[in-house]
Amino acid sequence: MATKVFVPRVESLASSGIDQIPTEYVRPESERDHLGDALEAEKKSVNGPQIPIIDIKMFDSEDEAVRKQCVEEVRSAAVNWGVMHIVGHGIPAELIDRLREAGKRFFDLPLEEKEKYANDQSSGMIQGYGSKLANNASGQLEWEDYFFHLMFPQNQTNLSIWPRYPPDYTEVTKEFAKELRVVMTKMFNLLSLGLGLPAEKLEAEAGGMENILLQMKINYYPKCPQPSLAVGVEAHTDVSHLSFILHNNVPGLQVFYDGKWVTAKCVPDSIVVHVGDSLEILTNGLYKSVLHRGLVNKEKVRISWAVFAEPDKEKVLLRPLPELVSDDAPPKYEPRTFAQHVRQKLFKKEQEAAAK
Repeated sequence: MATKVFVPRVESLASSGIDQIPTEYVRPESERDHLGDALEAEKKSVNGPQIPIIDIKMFDSEDEAVRKQCVEEVRSAAVNWGVMHIVGHGIPAELIDRLREAGKRFFDLPLEEKEKYANDQSSGMIQGYGSKLANNASGQLEWEDYFFHLMFPQNQTNLSIWPRYPPDYTEVTKEFAKELRVVMTKMFNLLSLGLGLPAEKLEAEAGGMENILLQMKINYYPKCPQPSLAVGVEAHTDVSHLSFILHNNVPGLQVFYDGKWVTAKCVPDSIVVHVGDSLEILTNGLYKSVLHRGLVNKEKVRISWAVFAEPDKEKVLLRPLPELVSDDAPPKYEPRTFAQHVRQKLFKKEQEAAAK
């Protein structure tokens, strides 16, 4: 029987009054010249390139030219950046506020209460309350705790592991999941039309209503006494089709664009949308899975809500769509299931770590 691995909570470290972070959280020398305090990074980024902001309500216009403009803006962002802020998404601001408040109230609980929901990564039970194990490429830990669970389709969720406090957590999260599922379809439609395909094509190939899962990870980044040495989340691409990110209006997200790290602005009433690996494969590399990471800071706790739209592990075959393959654009990726892609990615990370 496997022994449950004890993982220290970053929150307890941060609240202990330390002025230096433990060595296992210190990033390799090769990363440190690019790191810094997220609040300072946001101030410095004002004059640099900015992640595109797109009003997707334009897609509802009766004016065909306005709809085409919306499609083009989304296509351009997915091709050139792999990330965008979307506004006009239609999810009520009041619902998003309730979701944020529910997540904050859970993380405000005493540590011993949160531990009742602890996951057990060593046995494969990844849903629940947790902190990162040192199984990433660098072998180092990340300055975050989190809560992770499947949120949609509701007939596949395990409500027994969802927080029972605050009392409205389940109701709010279910409501948000339904609203976000509608936004996801709209994004797939826009991205599909941007490739010259029928609007419904990409979502159908991605898994459709039954075989696209929405997995939510609430990330909790405590204040960090040495933000120039640590990261909340190390540089990576998401394995999902699309990822949707909300936050508590504290900066921290950085994306890699044109050879440099760009700090995402806090855009009011927006959701950040990432292109992930699975969509990059389906589009034969036309849409780019964005490399991104999370910075931390000394002054403010950052909380983000990341929702990953993923295909079923075995039921969906990821391969470049035939319409996007030609003699001039041969397939860049071998066919694979989502489970196979995740295994290949983890194996590659283990090889990279062993080579260091």
